[in-house]
Amino acid sequence: MKQQELTLCEPSPDRVEPLLIGGHPVPGDGDVLDVVNPADGSLIGRVSTAGPAQVARTIAAAGRALEQTGWAGLQPHMRAAILGRAATEIERQADHLASLQMRENGKTRAESLAQANAAAGIFRYYAAVCEAAEDTMPPARGDYFTMTVHEPVGVVAALTPWNSPLTMGAQKIAPALAAGNAVVLKAAETTSFVSIALGQCVVAAGLPDGLLSVVAGGVETAVALVEDPGIGMISFTGGTSTGQSIARGASDRLVPMILELGGKSPHVVFADADLDAAAKSVASGIFGGTGQSCVAGSRLFVESSVADAFRERLIAAAEAMRVGPPSDPDSVLGPLASFAHRDRIESFVQRGRDAGGEVVLGGARPEGDAFRDGAYYLPTIIGGIDNSADIAQEEIFGPVLCFMTFEDEAQLVQDANDSVYGLAAGLWTADYRKAWRVARKLQAGTVWINTYKQLSIAASFGGFKLSGFGREKGIQGMRAYQQPKSLYWAL
Repeated sequence: MKQQELTLCEPSPDRVEPLLIGGHPVPGDGDVLDVVNPADGSLIGRVSTAGPAQVARTIAAAGRALEQTGWAGLQPHMRAAILGRAATEIERQADHLASLQMRENGKTRAESLAQANAAAGIFRYYAAVCEAAEDTMPPARGDYFTMTVHEPVGVVAALTPWNSPLTMGAQKIAPALAAGNAVVLKAAETTSFVSIALGQCVVAAGLPDGLLSVVAGGVETAVALVEDPGIGMISFTGGTSTGQSIARGASDRLVPMILELGGKSPHVVFADADLDAAAKSVASGIFGGTGQSCVAGSRLFVESSVADAFRERLIAAAEAMRVGPPSDPDSVLGPLASFAHRDRIESFVQRGRDAGGEVVLGGARPEGDAFRDGAYYLPTIIGGIDNSADIAQEEIFGPVLCFMTFEDEAQLVQDANDSVYGLAAGLWTADYRKAWRVARKLQAGTVWINTYKQLSIAASFGGFKLSGFGREKGIQGMRAYQQPKSLYWAL
């Protein structure tokens, strides 16, 4: 388990990047995938993909590696040491990882660098959890004592989205390895390079051969991965319809799953709130990351008596968020992750107009030579609609905010919960009693009070309703990759 020399992948249009199979670079047996920079339309590089046969071989090799390396039975402090070294390696390579993510999905360099360092923090956290988590001894009800121990599930199929591949990848790889499993990670098609590089950092920390693979590909690759009988658990973050399809396929085999899916999160501003602070938070909560976040506060509910005053503050806060090339340190918002995704968002905005909505900000591509070749779109606020409109019910996954009003607390709770999703919510009020009442009534896995998008790897995360089930992060995030087993000792 010695640390290895690390040469991170560096994409080039002139060659095809291999996959990371069992910790080693291996050419894919599938089609070659072109990866395009959404900031200017240029070709970043080409990556090979894994077909069904190669996926099957990779999973089988991961299973053998678990048996041969003894990873599951390794003392927790020894697994923790490797995870800690992985954190250090990710920090050392943070600039390179941030550059890859910025080029692949258009996030600003500042946000990408923050996410690279957050990924390191995730590995360091699970190094601590791995060593500190204890088995339990429930009280006996007879002449015996009982123990509950936790066994790894085996080979984990992890599927990550394109919006935050560094943090999402780390949130699956680190706890699964800490729990004693092997991992096969399928990268999103548009962010394959940064996912492979993240895997290379973990392998370089001294992870035994075969325990981590990163494969690229499309639907065929994903299906081959989640349907393989050698998979002991599926962890998926992405769209709700895809998650439902995975759940249907896995149900016949009773494979345990974590599904972190879509959201249409309500962000609530009561009349007694600090309107200036709330306006800045609402703007960053929906427009940060160009709105490409599952917890984006995309449905705004403002108490009617302060709606006009708040709208002015909100527009000012949004206009202050500079749109520009992601490499520019002054840019707050970069391009959308792909040109096809921008087309989708534009169609949603047009549907909002057709339904009688009023675009009070944005609703167009930015003008100027700097934006001509990129997938840019302005922060957009649409008013004049109610919560039943398609644009207020369907996840847009872009910088589009639905501005709505409410008259009283009962109506607010009803409208906020009137969604198939239940991932996150935020509320602003100076009344702590009201905050408690409303927070408890909101159907969401996370509720922020007088803040938004504050995240901690130590706090569990997941959704209600069609936002998924299971929880990531926290101690529970590692236990999710294990199966409890009860042992009874006769006295």
